[in-house]
Amino acid sequence: MLSAIEPTTSWYLILSAVLFGIGTVGVLVRRNPLVMFMCIELMLLSVNINFVAFSRFLGDVSGQVFVFFIMVVAAAEVAVGLAILMMLYRNMHTTDTSVLNKLKF
Repeated sequence: MLSAIEPTTSWYLILSAVLFGIGTVGVLVRRNPLVMFMCIELMLLSVNINFVAFSRFLGDVSGQVFVFFIMVVAAAEVAVGLAILMMLYRNMHTTDTSVLNKLKF
């Protein structure tokens, strides 16, 4: 009979670090703003995993409250980011972020 291995806090921290690294590489390498927004969301979700893991480890619910506020900020970030992306496409007829230097005065 196989016994279930209980994941420890370090497993969650390793998973969070890997997801944060993938998100960071995605933001730095990609030029498509939608992919960049998804990578930023991935980074925020990896921080949420950290908060929940430490909240469970310490037996405190304050980490889970922070997760709720991070999710609200992430939703607002997506709404504002997509509005900026639509205006960029409307004015420049492209979604490539390398043309953003043309917006300078």
